[in-house]
Amino acid sequence: MKKLSQLEITPSNSPLVKGENQTGSYSMRTPPSKHPTTVLIHARLATMDAMHPAPYGLLADHALVIEGTRITAVAPSHTIQIPPDANVIDVAGRWVTPGLIDCHTHLIYGGNRAAEWEMRLQGVPYTEIARQGGGILNSVRATRSLQEAELLREALPRARALASEGVTTIEIKSGYGLTLSDEIKMLQVAKALQQELPITMVPTLLAAHAVPPEYAGRADDYVSLIVDEIIPAVAAEQLAEAVDVFCEKIAFSVPQCERIWSAARHYGLGVKGHVEQLSNQGGCVAMARYQPWSADHIEYLDEAGVAALAQCGGVAVLLPGAYYFLRETQKPPVAALRQAGVPLAVATDLNPGTSPFASLRWAMNMACVLFGLTPEEALAGATRVAARALRRHGQLGTLAVGKQADIVVWDIEHPAEIVCAMGINRVWGRMHQGRWDHAPA
Repeated sequence: MKKLSQLEITPSNSPLVKGENQTGSYSMRTPPSKHPTTVLIHARLATMDAMHPAPYGLLADHALVIEGTRITAVAPSHTIQIPPDANVIDVAGRWVTPGLIDCHTHLIYGGNRAAEWEMRLQGVPYTEIARQGGGILNSVRATRSLQEAELLREALPRARALASEGVTTIEIKSGYGLTLSDEIKMLQVAKALQQELPITMVPTLLAAHAVPPEYAGRADDYVSLIVDEIIPAVAAEQLAEAVDVFCEKIAFSVPQCERIWSAARHYGLGVKGHVEQLSNQGGCVAMARYQPWSADHIEYLDEAGVAALAQCGGVAVLLPGAYYFLRETQKPPVAALRQAGVPLAVATDLNPGTSPFASLRWAMNMACVLFGLTPEEALAGATRVAARALRRHGQLGTLAVGKQADIVVWDIEHPAEIVCAMGINRVWGRMHQGRWDHAPA
């Protein structure tokens, strides 16, 4: 324990904090846990909670009380009364944020596509590479050739890289299998990753990523396979929480995507979409009818798409890594999305071909530099809004009473440093579900 003598000790059956209950931040919502209580004191909390009007939801010189897997109190440090068995950590004015959330990744795959990147640098468009059998289908061949253990071995370094810079939740899509067995194989690897690492994995079925070669010229038949066999099997085994599609000229049409979204809803799965990335297909307007979790990429989103997304309450997920790596010039309509009140999330789009970056902080930086987000918007996009994009906003994304104890302690002077300064890891401590992974120094 640190500096325990400076704080008043109360019996374990007493309230943990003094003060009023008006905001919900100063009360215990769960009974004391059998696990030791952890108390962080003298912290600058970037709560990212909209109920706190200061930038970043700042609460200066505050304490967090964590019991089991949950935050049970948030209060000024001088008001905290600490149980005798508590583990007290004085963070000495360091910044504390919610754990970062990467809400769009293709983290599990075989092989790499560096040679295709070289081709694009020489002027060959991504769409032409895809038509020649490269792109997604290149990764499909490599992924199909690997067993679960091999895919897990290749995925672990990417997941560890994200965790090392403060990520505590990762959405992982399938989509490089494109058969029932290979899609299930990928989703099983996502499940195995969660057993290997202190990270929450959110699996998404993306069987509609590309038309597999054995279905060339028969996209409707492949959609039937997805609707009639893959989605029911994945739902029955509870291997995915949502279903995604790639709605694009080189992938699936709006009517084909609607068949898939309808099936997802039928089986109780969430709806997501890669929409308006390379052209405006009207995918976002169509998807809005299915109560989507998020619309992702959206560089070519028009006014009708913005209005539809605002009306349905979906999240806009910005993926600047792909925009940068493909050297695109059409930016997502950030100003229009802001004006319409659409929440803006930021994610890596980690994948082998168009965004091979295992760094959410770098994605946040690019969202500011390339798309015009403020550092506060970028951090919100990787915490509070990212949680909403995964329908985890009741559990994750802010520092508040009742939320899961996923937190990061940063050795920084200002939270903009999280987004600004790349190449130096300023994580001082990382906690996932109430347990330290990267323990405080």
